[in-house]
Amino acid sequence: MKDLAKTFEYLKQFLTEERLQKIEHFAPESSDFILPVVEDIYQFRNAAAIVRSVEACGFHKVVALQEEYSFEPNLRVTKGADTWVEVEKLPRNRESFQNIRDRGYKIVAVSLENNAEMLPEYKITTPIALVFGTEMEGVSQEILDFADETLAIPMYGFTRSFNVSVAASICMYELKQKLLKSDIDYKLNEEKLLRMKIRWAVNSMRSGQQIFEKYVKDNNFTDLF
Repeated sequence: MKDLAKTFEYLKQFLTEERLQKIEHFAPESSDFILPVVEDIYQFRNAAAIVRSVEACGFHKVVALQEEYSFEPNLRVTKGADTWVEVEKLPRNRESFQNIRDRGYKIVAVSLENNAEMLPEYKITTPIALVFGTEMEGVSQEILDFADETLAIPMYGFTRSFNVSVAASICMYELKQKLLKSDIDYKLNEEKLLRMKIRWAVNSMRSGQQIFEKYVKDNNFTDLF
């Protein structure tokens, strides 16, 4: 933990006062209690819109399950959210699903299938990995079979589905409101918070990755990163 703190203190000298203030202001509200997982998204605008909505709700990681397509957000659409949101890319297979569950997440697929519970009534009590399906097919049967629960957004018109980026925005916002109104300790612990602030600092700097790697190597902190 001390090495993490020292690393962040070192990197702070390369940040503008304005950027440092933003990091210190927004970091404490960050959370990984809800982990958005997207399944083989192929439209770069949808990818970008999802990243942007996730960041706006204070969740700073997305897991992209890839099979046919690579998750590549359009940077014009993200409006800088890609600086703050970590995208972890995994193959779309059962091993990746299990990997996410092993991190302590309940797998919740956003789908009308399998007697889905409606979003307004859903009670969040444990960390959840919220899985959104492809643009054309929705959540795959493989994930539906693997999921612990399914969650659906109420719809009141003839159209029986939302665009995947819209669905992600609605779910992330509504679930964030539920967390805010709960007694759940949903925010990052001290170690996770420091690691995230380091990542944000590195992404805010020109040649940030090189500066960071040199500092870690020079101080023999390699076991921590």
